[in-house]
Amino acid sequence: MAKFSTKSVIVGAVLLGAAIGGMGTALAVYQPHTQAALQFLQQALAELQIADRDRSHGGHDGKATALVEAAITEVNLAIAYRDSH
Repeated sequence: MAKFSTKSVIVGAVLLGAAIGGMGTALAVYQPHTQAALQFLQQALAELQIADRDRSHGGHDGKATALVEAAITEVNLAIAYRDSH
């Protein structure tokens, strides 16, 4: 059985961790426009939630909030799909 020094085990672990970490980074795809759209939707949702607390909009406020929440879900699914393909 081979005997390894502590130093060689540490170096090997660091190299393996760097390789695995690099693979994870390579799998994620930078999507600037999709990420920007997601940020805008999240900001819109926050503003709608404030508006919902301030006053009624005849039921349209709740529906708008739900639609923006659904859009955020879809954008997150799109990002996840793109990252995995």
